Amino acid sequence: MTHPNPEATPEPLDLLADWISREQLAQALGLKSDTLARWEARREGPPCTRLGRKTFYRRASVQAWLCAQEQAHPVRKSRGRA
Repeated sequence: MTHPNPEATPEPLDLLADWISREQLAQALGLKSDTLARWEARREGPPCTRLGRKTFYRRASVQAWLCAQEQAHPVRKSRGRA
């Protein structure tokens, strides 16, 4: 009977290496995860994917979305009456 060489055992794949959770993204952006959930419902914000009840964002897609939000002269939204 031969024993497998523990050094020959491949490392488990980190399938989510390029993805971050909604909670991680919210923390990185200084937002609440509820804000990201609301954006998802309105089809706003960065693209995401759902696995069961968890929502994940591809890092590259979030960076591309952030770049697309860049404005030379951001317009402030007024609150209340003008």
